[in-house]
Amino acid sequence: MGTHGTSDGVTVAEAVDHAAPLFGAALDLTARLDLEGVLEGFVESAAQLTGARYAALGVLDNRGETATFVHHGVDAETARLLGHTPRGRGVLGAIPADGYLLIDDIATSPHFGGWPEHHPRMQTFLGVPVRIREQVFGRLYLADKPTGFTEADAAAMIQLAAAAAVAVENARLYTAARDRERWVAVSQDITTTLLEGTEEEEALAMIAAKIREVARADAALIILPSVGDTWACEIADGVGASDVVGAVFPPEGRAMTVLANGTGMIVDSLSRARSMRVPQLGRYGPALYAPMLAQGTGIGVLILLRLQGEPEFTGSELAMAESVASQAALALELAGARHAQDVAALLDERQRISRDLHDLAIQQLFATGMQLEAARAAVAKSGPELAWVATTLEDSLTSVDDSVRQIRSIVHSLREPDTAVVLVERLRREASLARTGLSFAPSLVIDVDGEVVSDDEREARLVGTIADRVDPDISDDVVAVVREGLANAARHARASSVQVRVTVHGSGPTGHVAVEVEDDGAGVNPASTRRSGLDNLAVRARRHGGTFSLGTTESGRGTLLSWQVPLT
Repeated sequence: MGTHGTSDGVTVAEAVDHAAPLFGAALDLTARLDLEGVLEGFVESAAQLTGARYAALGVLDNRGETATFVHHGVDAETARLLGHTPRGRGVLGAIPADGYLLIDDIATSPHFGGWPEHHPRMQTFLGVPVRIREQVFGRLYLADKPTGFTEADAAAMIQLAAAAAVAVENARLYTAARDRERWVAVSQDITTTLLEGTEEEEALAMIAAKIREVARADAALIILPSVGDTWACEIADGVGASDVVGAVFPPEGRAMTVLANGTGMIVDSLSRARSMRVPQLGRYGPALYAPMLAQGTGIGVLILLRLQGEPEFTGSELAMAESVASQAALALELAGARHAQDVAALLDERQRISRDLHDLAIQQLFATGMQLEAARAAVAKSGPELAWVATTLEDSLTSVDDSVRQIRSIVHSLREPDTAVVLVERLRREASLARTGLSFAPSLVIDVDGEVVSDDEREARLVGTIADRVDPDISDDVVAVVREGLANAARHARASSVQVRVTVHGSGPTGHVAVEVEDDGAGVNPASTRRSGLDNLAVRARRHGGTFSLGTTESGRGTLLSWQVPLT
């Protein structure tokens, strides 16, 4: 049978016997600032003070179930064989919120439901609640004291539990203060990186990684606008990240609710949800949703995830995540505005330089040329003895004409900087830039009528042939197709290799240029990825009377992007 009670019946002698060691144990606990150390020290002290063979502390979650279990007396192999921690039911669940529970023989208790397989057999039992601010934080379990537990033991454990509660609260406050410092540091890092001009996708990946680390989460997701009115996971970091990228989040789900309300949310466990609208999240337990707000407008949702069995997120973690997410959103907007301003300033400067070259340098050269022409005509009338002067003036006029053409070319390149670079070089630059997103270098093959462009003496001839056959308008579209194909492979394919093939065959209306981007990844799911870029490629193909398709490769694995237009 069991006894429920308080410590009122303890004698003075019994209280004195426990006073000194209890006071020492309490001081030791309250001197610690590490929460894990506090919990372990509490269990160890409880076992030593009472002489119990076994001791354990079950920390409860918001549902009243065991979230953390700290034990003493059970060896590592037995704990491994037991598997899951006790759920806090039966005898353990019978511990009152106030007072204690004493049992002389656990097996005879009406609350006893049998021993789990591999569980050591126990007889005497003492259970005491651990309360913090009138809430039951956890339960202390003690078992197998040779002489049996007494009311003095119960009274001592109630006092030790009170000291442990203070130590836990101090450790929590200390941890919260340290966490705030780390969150502030991460926030500053994010803002600095964004304002230094980092590309948006790279910046978002950095935000997910840093926030996941500071929040001690197993995964971090960033949900962004996708096709039409849908929102999808575009950035993911941590456990299972590759499986979640591209997942669409429904309008009635938690993420969209958080976005609409502008307020974050904590979920105790996604794995216990009755319905899972995003199946890829079923592997996770605790979750935290924080809206990314910029000037009151939601531009995305940050989701932090922990694996099943990990501690739930706290209210303070939610508040810090909301603050950093909003600051990151604002920094993204500022970085975008600054980038646009820098581009505009660069274009204005190029326009000014080109205008000065055209209006001043060319006009001055024209005037110089006219003077040289007049001098050449005068010398020509002077007779053969000044023929060498006429020849020199003729050469000078030719040089002036060449200078005018060069300046005009420079002016044109300033106004359209990419047109100054040949198509082959632009394609190589795109392949080089894609290395960062793919984590490996893609293969690039360019051929003209079956002859591959390579680094040898034939390259200049083939590069010139491509420049002659492919006009600037089509060249721009070819570069855009390659860029979008590589971006999609980096974002969605999860590939280990990507091949880009650009083929120029024939010339004029009967010729064509074709682009193929092939990867060996999981493929692009049209229903769950952003398609605005792909739709743009179809428009580019139709504009030239060409074709565009996106499908699987001949092997059935991976994605093949095909784009072809005539050389009109």
